Amino acid sequence: SKIDSYSTNGLKPNILGAINFKEVFFAYPTRTEVQVLKGLNFDLGTSQTLALVGSSGCGKSTVVNLLERFYDPLDGNIKIDDYDLRTINIPYMRQHISLVSQEPVLFDCSLGENITYGLDEVPHQKIVEAAKKANIHEFIQGLPEGYNTRVGEKGAQLSGGQKQRVAIARALVRD
Repeated sequence: SKIDSYSTNGLKPNILGAINFKEVFFAYPTRTEVQVLKGLNFDLGTSQTLALVGSSGCGKSTVVNLLERFYDPLDGNIKIDDYDLRTINIPYMRQHISLVSQEPVLFDCSLGENITYGLDEVPHQKIVEAAKKANIHEFIQGLPEGYNTRVGEKGAQLSGGQKQRVAIARALVRD
């Protein structure tokens, strides 16, 4: 039988981004005795923002790992829009997720290239729009070489906050 490339029901889901966690339980395979999530519930609409706040080990990163399908929950259900996350092809799902970590990875190339890293030919106006939304455009414009300014290895020429804003622009340029 032909393996569907998008989902188990043969449809290519149009992912808008509403997220629902319902009674999600999880423990990492290497530490099954330690439950990280114990019945997590939340609904997040497409235009909403959610902040996960808590002490180290409370499950913040685990939520992201579950969304990116590095793991599946032990029990409960995770939905993206009306689709059970387990029915969506993993690479297809990951194309719709951008993660900006506290210590984002930048490459030793220009700011513009860092914003569009991994994409083919992005119009300059789209790069500028993403940078404006990420509140880094004015800073970039103030640099002698603007978007052509190299950031150095691991973004050494930028502050932590500036690195995060470049990473946010990278996420935004992907829409």
